[in-house]
Amino acid sequence: MEEFNPWWVGEEDKDISEFSTLEYKYYPLWLNEISLKPFSLNFVFGLRKTGKTTGIKLLIHNLLEKENPFSIFFFRVDILDDYRELYEVLKNYWKFKEERKIKKCYIFLDEVTLLENWWRAVKVFIDEYKPSEAVFVLSGSVSMFFHGKAETFGGRKGKGKIIEVRPLSFSEYFKLFKKPKIKSVLSEIFEKYLQTGGYLGVLNEKIEEEDIILGIKNDLRIANKSISVAKNILGDTFEKAPSACSYHSIANSLGISVKTVIEYIETLEEMFLLKEIKYKGLDNKVYERKEKKFMIRDPFLAKAIALWCGREIRKDFLYEWIVQEHLLRKYGEIYYYRNRYEIDCIAGELKVEVKAGKPHRKYPRNVLVLDEEDLPGFLMELFESEI
Repeated sequence: MEEFNPWWVGEEDKDISEFSTLEYKYYPLWLNEISLKPFSLNFVFGLRKTGKTTGIKLLIHNLLEKENPFSIFFFRVDILDDYRELYEVLKNYWKFKEERKIKKCYIFLDEVTLLENWWRAVKVFIDEYKPSEAVFVLSGSVSMFFHGKAETFGGRKGKGKIIEVRPLSFSEYFKLFKKPKIKSVLSEIFEKYLQTGGYLGVLNEKIEEEDIILGIKNDLRIANKSISVAKNILGDTFEKAPSACSYHSIANSLGISVKTVIEYIETLEEMFLLKEIKYKGLDNKVYERKEKKFMIRDPFLAKAIALWCGREIRKDFLYEWIVQEHLLRKYGEIYYYRNRYEIDCIAGELKVEVKAGKPHRKYPRNVLVLDEEDLPGFLMELFESEI
């Protein structure tokens, strides 16, 4: 246990040491959402390589300034072979901290989703030991919520929260550079954002497309889904973007059933890779049966998937996806409209059309038309009050 908890012997953690050397550093806002009041069972989940482990180490670093070092326990669950081993690890730490008469403690279990049946060990431990003075933080990929695993803790979370970790938005990303918010600088950094997305590890040249692809494949295996079918559906998204399409058209293109298409799209949405965008009429009604649009949820994620599927990324649909993702984060849901003219994004009171170049037709006054010069400023202003 000492190997994972160097602060017990007065040494600095290697992840914190590495963080201090990075050119671009960011203290994640999602850390503020974690409940540190016992009893809490927190779940921190999201796409792989989005900085969950580093964020947790930063939280531990802050806790060490005011807490007994032995009250903070971190463990990488992915080194274990069986969930019974995880139960033994928890028991051993509990005995260790009780011998030192420590009451309140913080237990961080990282990469839990890489251990099959991880949830069984945690559930049995909580039921048996009733750790009322403990704060648990469990981190893992989106597969944490496949097959209702995390939901089995229904009445056992106490004050705990479920926290989703996403790649950085453009406004969060821009602040890493500590540069003035003028149009030329915004455009320059936006070009970099198109290449790295909101992945801090990519910006610091620590991860590549292959790391993202491996993570996607692993989550698909955990979800009991065919990697080749998922890959083909994602590839077809690039073929049809940015146009709307039906489940039937995807099924016909790939020679699979409509039921399979719907099932896989739901899984890809759960994995935060894809988002289905429904049609909303000018009468403000959502039409479930009309064709849908599909977006990839981060520029670097799109780059990795395009490489995996052997597709090209065109700037016009990349711009559209970025705006759709940011509006989705802001408003919680987005739609599109198409008749004589098209509106790419309807969110709240906003109606936005995104163009790679200058628009060739007139739009109603209440439609905001964005070209590539306007995009960085629009994305910054969208979250200005929240950052």
